[in-house]
Amino acid sequence: MTKQVLLTISGLHYDTFPGEEDENEPIEIITPATYYLKNGKHYVIYEEMVEGMPGTIQNKIRIAGNNQLEIKKSGLANTRMVFEKDKINMTQYETPYGEFLIGIFTKNMLVDVTEKNIDISVNYELDINSEKVADCDIRMNIRANAPESA
Repeated sequence: MTKQVLLTISGLHYDTFPGEEDENEPIEIITPATYYLKNGKHYVIYEEMVEGMPGTIQNKIRIAGNNQLEIKKSGLANTRMVFEKDKINMTQYETPYGEFLIGIFTKNMLVDVTEKNIDISVNYELDINSEKVADCDIRMNIRANAPESA
């Protein structure tokens, strides 16, 4: 795969509170990113703009085989989220508005790697400060940028 890639991330949170089904809107971002392969692990780095705030969030995604996905955020938000099937991982999540403890229980994860494309699908339960807040689906597609024609 090329060093410069196009990253698509789409996600959906299913609120666990009755009557809040209207807020279950999908979110999608498409952004250029940098890709590299090191020691058998795939890495994707991209910058995230935050609406209404100066500064950015640096994101580093690490894919280790078919069973572990890690997302590290630094800058305006700081955290290290780890997704492993059938495991719960706890982490601190620091934001400009405060810090909280999140739990990620990964129910299912699929990773499909080809020469020019990586597809990831994760289904997980999200807890904040030991309270379940949502069931979530996230999908990532990392694909090689098409070479520019002369």
